[in-house]
Amino acid sequence: MRTDKRSPFHSMALMSGILSQLVGTILVGIFGGMWLDRTFETAPFLMIIGLFLGLAAGVYGTIKLIQRFFGEEGEQ
Repeated sequence: MRTDKRSPFHSMALMSGILSQLVGTILVGIFGGMWLDRTFETAPFLMIIGLFLGLAAGVYGTIKLIQRFFGEEGEQ
């Protein structure tokens, strides 16, 4: 167990990383799906798939980021 406390800047870095991870992947999925919808004329079908793929990628990346952030506590 760690005895020293983390700096508030570490927490702010984690929160900004989570925010950018979730928002960025979702936006890429939505805009990529919209572009594919315009290209293939498939209405909102590919945008919805892009939204869910972006959400899944964002959640996966966020979990990995949090594991990396708190993984340091288990090491001594």
